[in-house]
Amino acid sequence: MFSKFKPTWMVDAIYQITPEQLAKHGIKGVLTDLDNTLIAWNNPDGTDELKNWLKNLQEAGIPVIVISNNNHHRVRLAVDKFEVDFVARALKPLGKGIREGVHRLDLSKDEVVMVGDQIMTDIRAAHRVGIRSILVKPIVQTDSWKTQFNRFCERRIMSYLQKKNPDMIWQGEIK
Repeated sequence: MFSKFKPTWMVDAIYQITPEQLAKHGIKGVLTDLDNTLIAWNNPDGTDELKNWLKNLQEAGIPVIVISNNNHHRVRLAVDKFEVDFVARALKPLGKGIREGVHRLDLSKDEVVMVGDQIMTDIRAAHRVGIRSILVKPIVQTDSWKTQFNRFCERRIMSYLQKKNPDMIWQGEIK
């Protein structure tokens, strides 16, 4: 039952995922959540680390599309400065936004990965569409009020999954 929430990989931070690691797994495109994955939910400016990560992927020819449940205006304000495409109102954990992202990338599902900080939305949506997923730790430990209930449920699901799957440990890279 909870296997639908199990990520393919667990990495400490999105910035640790390199083009070389992605290529090793045949990944040619990245879909990513926005809040607490790329940027702190309460600070949309991003960091130099984020800008360097996006630049490295761009130079490697790996496109990035942000998949967010936020409205169009909020997502556009956050990502315009990073020059990446986005899908707003993605309706995660449903697969709508991820399917749209895969379609825009014009890649097969085997060549795409979803990166996010929530198992109940990002990872579950990736499973629904049939793509691999990378769970990352949230950038900041606080959440908007809308996310706090999910975090409560996620702690219980993660505890169960990690008991059943001792290989579910945080890594410094995707292996």
